[in-house]
Amino acid sequence: MPFIERGNLKAYTFDVLKSPGIIQGIFSRRGGVSPQPWMSLNHGGTVGDDRMNVIENRKRVFDFVGRSVETIFDVWQVHSSDVICARKPRPLDEPHQKADAILTDDPTITLFMRFADCVPIFLHDPKKHVIGIVHAGWQGTVKDIPGAAVRAMTQEYGSNSADIVAGIGPSIGPDHYPVGENVIQAATATFPDHLDKILYNKGSATHFDLWTANQISLQRAGVEQVQVAGICTACHLEDWFSHRGEQGKTGRFGALLAMEG
Repeated sequence: MPFIERGNLKAYTFDVLKSPGIIQGIFSRRGGVSPQPWMSLNHGGTVGDDRMNVIENRKRVFDFVGRSVETIFDVWQVHSSDVICARKPRPLDEPHQKADAILTDDPTITLFMRFADCVPIFLHDPKKHVIGIVHAGWQGTVKDIPGAAVRAMTQEYGSNSADIVAGIGPSIGPDHYPVGENVIQAATATFPDHLDKILYNKGSATHFDLWTANQISLQRAGVEQVQVAGICTACHLEDWFSHRGEQGKTGRFGALLAMEG
């Protein structure tokens, strides 16, 4: 089963990342302390929820995997193609850097990101012992943030892209993702040879398949093994926050990746 549960918390894990020493989890919205409309394991600090709720929710997730919150490295996610290589944890009182992919080869660091429809992508190079999390909304997808992360792994850590395994996590599915002309044009520019795979018409709307688009980006970057969860956040509001499925009044679920020392 892809899910692990302990107490009231529930986390999705990738089979391709189940290597010795890998700590992973994309946490459902269950098991937290936040009230509606952020019910209940909200990690979003800018969505209106009380800060102390967010802090408690984060603590529960880190306790779940047996890591100290002080090991965290997270960023201010801005829908960019920027990648940061983490060399040490982010002090909790220090401002966030802006980026949408974070990498590390340091087992004392716990990578952490927040999502509510955008695509969480986990990366692992088991030979060079490097991990990464990518945040890919439509903007990051057309800016090739997955490819940027893979290239950074090869340049900064000496990874061979063929050794990297990737997981595409729960996020908005194509059936729930109609897009406008600006997104269609951007997707056409980035994926001119794959439009039949990533864009399709449903009624009067054009839908964008973020799962397939990001899988294509990873494969173009040389990643051969990609696991797609195939779980739509808008279809499963009992488990996931969905910006579209809840008309913007929702929280953010957490994604965590680390290595044991």
